[in-house]
Amino acid sequence: MTPQLMEAGVRVRQAMDAKKSDNAGQSGGRQTSYSRVVQPGELDVAHGAILYLDDITVSFDGFKALNALSLNISAGELRCIIGPNGAGKTTMMDVITGKTRPDVGKAFFGSTIDLLRMRENEIASIGIGRKFQKPTVFEHLSVFENLELALKGNRGVQSAMFFRLSGEQLDRIDAMLTLIHLKDSAQRVAGLLSHGQKQWLEIGMLLMQDPKLLLLDEPVAGMTDEETERTAALFLSLEGNHSLVVVEHDMKFIHELTHGNPAKKVTVLHEGSVLAEGSLADVQANEKVVEVYLGR
Repeated sequence: MTPQLMEAGVRVRQAMDAKKSDNAGQSGGRQTSYSRVVQPGELDVAHGAILYLDDITVSFDGFKALNALSLNISAGELRCIIGPNGAGKTTMMDVITGKTRPDVGKAFFGSTIDLLRMRENEIASIGIGRKFQKPTVFEHLSVFENLELALKGNRGVQSAMFFRLSGEQLDRIDAMLTLIHLKDSAQRVAGLLSHGQKQWLEIGMLLMQDPKLLLLDEPVAGMTDEETERTAALFLSLEGNHSLVVVEHDMKFIHELTHGNPAKKVTVLHEGSVLAEGSLADVQANEKVVEVYLGR
């Protein structure tokens, strides 16, 4: 469903509300509403989609990194995106987060928030978190202190200096330590963590900001098999409460995330466009996908 159709639906409901309001005297002057009123800048996923990209094209010196890319992510969905190098996966995330402006196209967060009208910091503040391939943590601070700083992220420098954690916030950090498998490493200096543990810590720092949509770029690259399995379990536990877009090359990891569930979509990008989309089994059996990956 396009933003135009969504907006048309909103206008219809508003007209219905206005008509109902004309007869409000029969109900004691109370206005009957068929839907909640969405405030400017508020995330609205009433129509099911949390991210909507339509005909996004990005060109660099004549090369189309994205070529009329369209993508629809549902609220609470865990979507895996695969594709060979140069398929446009990173550029897609750059557009969503405001780092790159497309030549043409539309990008909406929910049905009302136009991402192309916002700056990077504004997009981060409305509930879109991004994790890059290389983990970025404060290596000289402890794991606990990293999570604490992430919790203070919405505060100015001066207010953060005098900020004291409440009991509720301490409990939240404690729960996060358990979730990211770092409970026993809370006081350990982050620089001493393994590569996989640093990845978990950065994911935890993003989650402390309570993002509605998480963009995760090759999150298990460099992890051991055990760390990869734990990361899959972590992502599956977030599904539903958060929407996740996972860009990955590790097909074993993709399989763990989808568990052979045909309802879970996998999107294949190639040359800046969607080449195929469907269950993991469907895309693996797709002749075009096989040709792109195997070069036949």
